[in-house]
Amino acid sequence: MTGAGRTPGHEGRRAGRTQAVVLLYQHDLTDLALEELIDNLERDRGRPIDDFTRALVDGVSVDPASLDAMISAAAEGWTADRLAPLERNILRVAVHELLDWPEIPAAVSINEAVELAKIYCGTEAPPFINGILGRIAREVRAPEVSA
Repeated sequence: MTGAGRTPGHEGRRAGRTQAVVLLYQHDLTDLALEELIDNLERDRGRPIDDFTRALVDGVSVDPASLDAMISAAAEGWTADRLAPLERNILRVAVHELLDWPEIPAAVSINEAVELAKIYCGTEAPPFINGILGRIAREVRAPEVSA
């Protein structure tokens, strides 16, 4: 599934990324179904999640093992299952964007992930996430990243 044609809802893409990461993080920690988590969020907020958030959650949940394999390959001595759940889900969302949303510049996806890490993770996470995503971007978006 590609992101082509999808537009961000009224909350904007940054808020959509944040919400997607939170939902995926909650899913990892609780093993509750994503639909249940989304239903709870929508009930609490009194409105549905936007299309961008939904597309990110759906895109990551299709094959998280494949995303984790890419993250592990780029993590130099780490595996995705050893990462903190929040960092892992920030990376999953960003890698999904790099793979399936070519209309979003790689630099934007990477920067947004690093900003989320600055807000929600420890001080070592932003440069770690930046490095992993830089390596993946050079692999999957070589013409764009090397330009």
